[in-house]
Formats: sequence, structure tokens, C-alpha cells
Amino acid sequence: MSRDPITVHLVDASPYIFRAFFSLPESIVDPAGRPVNAVHGFAGFLLRLIHEERPSHLGLAFDGSLTTSFRNEIYPEYKAQRELPPAELEAQLDDCRQLGAAFGAATFIDATFEADDLIGTLAGQLLHAGHRVVVVSSDKDLAQLVGERCELFDFAKGVRYGPREVTEKFSVRPEQVADLLALAGDSVDNIPGVSGVGPKTAAALLRHFESVEEIYARLDEVVDLPLRGARPLSDRLERQRQVALLSKRLALIAADAPVAANTDELRLEGADAERVDALFDRLGFEGLRERIRLWA
Repeated sequence: MSRDPITVHLVDASPYIFRAFFSLPESIVDPAGRPVNAVHGFAGFLLRLIHEERPSHLGLAFDGSLTTSFRNEIYPEYKAQRELPPAELEAQLDDCRQLGAAFGAATFIDATFEADDLIGTLAGQLLHAGHRVVVVSSDKDLAQLVGERCELFDFAKGVRYGPREVTEKFSVRPEQVADLLALAGDSVDNIPGVSGVGPKTAAALLRHFESVEEIYARLDEVVDLPLRGARPLSDRLERQRQVALLSKRLALIAADAPVAANTDELRLEGADAERVDALFDRLGFEGLRERIRLWA
């Protein structure tokens, strides 16, 4: 790993692939007539990101499956309410990964750990080595990674989150975001949380306690907090202790995914012309070809 501090951009690919699929028409097809709108949109996103950010090091993290995460093993209902991707989108996912690699980015995917976990693990290794990290995603869960040398960048909105911005948005510090989700739940990922506890109450609790674990270690103090309904709240927390702790496990981004942050492999040196030409010929992306040549 590089000894000199660098800045590494780590991209949560799925939101941008899904956004492209649902916003671009399926009339964008390859020479065989198959839809390639998600790949086309993802290519445009990567080209804009590279042009505007000029990253020296770039990694792309992909979700290997929506149903085989280790979280499904401990809570089968995790993300169970989500519909599986349409077949027309699923057929394009591998091409999105191939496109990222052809552009020169390091790509990461795992069947058990989600893209968030891959990013969390890579970021932890890079930060430990003294580097800086820019996490590119619109996923609020990744706010828990934010620190003095790690920012969250919502590229579509052009909004960057450091520790102050995370606290302003969620009313908790970055390291408490998983605790906030554990208490209030998250309908997007089907994390149950403590019933009857919303984001405001959860944030109020976390102003007095550092974490869910500390709340339960000092649960007798909840009744004395200046909160409306403190007594019923204390009883509710006690009854749902196991649900809260389970929800914390579901919300917390893993730091032990099987990936390694090799800065030499993460270095972005330009597109592989042969791979890009072969891929673009197959996909019929003539309009994007010149933008690749100019960048490379």
C-alpha cells in the first residue's frame, strides 16, 4: 500500500445503476436488440464522476445478491419487502461491472457482504494507513463511515457530508447513525427498530447516551430524562431489548469483508482501450467512445 497519503474514491455502484435503468428508456438497446439503458447510464455517470472529480484512485463496490447477505442469515426478513430487480436490469449488471473494470477502476463484489460492507472495510483499511476516502453514494447508511478524513458525496445532488453535515442532517454524530437506525428502524432495509420510537426520540436518547449498548447498560436512567413519556419509553425499550440489539447488528456496516485495499490496484491510470472497444462494440455505444478516448 502507498506510504504517501492519497485520496481514494469508493463508489457504491448499485444506486447509480438502478437510477440509470429507471430513468433512461429501454429503447437504448445493443445491436441484438437487448436493453442496455442501465449500462449506458452507468457509463455516463462514471465518465462525469471521473471528469469532475479527477480521482487518482477509484474503487467500485457492487452488490452480489439482494437475498444472500449475512444479514439475511440472522434476520430473514431483512430487505424482504423489496422486489427483486427486473430481469431486464439483472441482465445488465455483469456488463456494468465489466464496464467499470474496462474504465480502469478496481471492482469489488461478494455474495455475502453487501457493497456497503465492502466500502466500509476498504475505507477502514485506507484510513488506518493514513489516506483520505470519498464515499460516493446516496445511501444514508454510509453516513456512519464519515470522519475527519472520510466524506460522503451524494454525486447526483452535488452534496458532500463531513461530520458536521451528518450531525445537522441526522441530529446524531456519524458513529451513532447505526444506533439511530437500530432504535428508529429503517423501512427501506426492513430493519425493525423499537416500535413507537421515531427518529426524533432516538436522536434525543443518543444525545444522552453514546450508543444502544449504553442505553441498555444505564436503562434505569431513561425515566429521569427530560423527555415526554419517559416512563413508557423506558418500559418499551426494556421489552424490545433484543429487537434493538438485533437492529443494531443489521444497521452496522461490517469492517471485516474479504477485500483488501491495495492502492496500486486502486490507482486509476485510464481506460483499457482494447477492453473498452470490445465492450462498446458489443453494446453499441458509439456515442460514448470518443469521450473515453479523450479521457484516456
